[in-house]
Amino acid sequence: MVDAVIFDVDGTLVDTNYLHAVCWWEAFRQYGQQVDMADIHRAIGMGSDKLLDHLLPDDRDRDADDDMRAAHRSLYGTYWTRLRAFDGAADLLRACAARGMKVILASSAAARELETLRETLDADDAITDATSSSEAGESKPAPDLVRIALDRAGVPPDRTVFVGDAVWDVHACRKAGVPCVAVLTGGFGAEELRGAGAVAIYEGTADLLGHFDESPLA
Repeated sequence: MVDAVIFDVDGTLVDTNYLHAVCWWEAFRQYGQQVDMADIHRAIGMGSDKLLDHLLPDDRDRDADDDMRAAHRSLYGTYWTRLRAFDGAADLLRACAARGMKVILASSAAARELETLRETLDADDAITDATSSSEAGESKPAPDLVRIALDRAGVPPDRTVFVGDAVWDVHACRKAGVPCVAVLTGGFGAEELRGAGAVAIYEGTADLLGHFDESPLA
């Protein structure tokens, strides 16, 4: 029996991963850091603190880290009015709510950015609660966000399912003891998601919704 479903947002419910990759690439370039776009894409899903440490040299001038984060926020903000939810995303949230499940968003985005993502989804009637990176001690792949979402739901891990798109989601869920269903819309491959521990994989939210009754969500 599943009593709560926790959803990642970027790359899972809203089509943003490649926008983030482009914005990080430009932010790095502005501060003299040359990072291949493919490497940036594979780090999307981490919080910005982990992402910088993952992609940039240890001996860099860390005084520029906050400036690079600010540059990314500014660049990404130019897309806010053009963001698009994936087909079936809002309907999937409503399908979970209609079955009596609590629907929790757990995003690595900051609080203001998460508000914009919720506006893009336009499904607040189905959302029980949401948590952002602003509330977590550590970002994904640490389990903090997942654990906060569990607390908000008031449901134990074995009665909860997480839906995400990145290997970082799967790693965070494994540490929190929550099974993770993965979608491919974030650009991560099925084999690497399965290898990280995803319990099921779907093309996207519309595919998961179409197979809802046979999925781990049921």
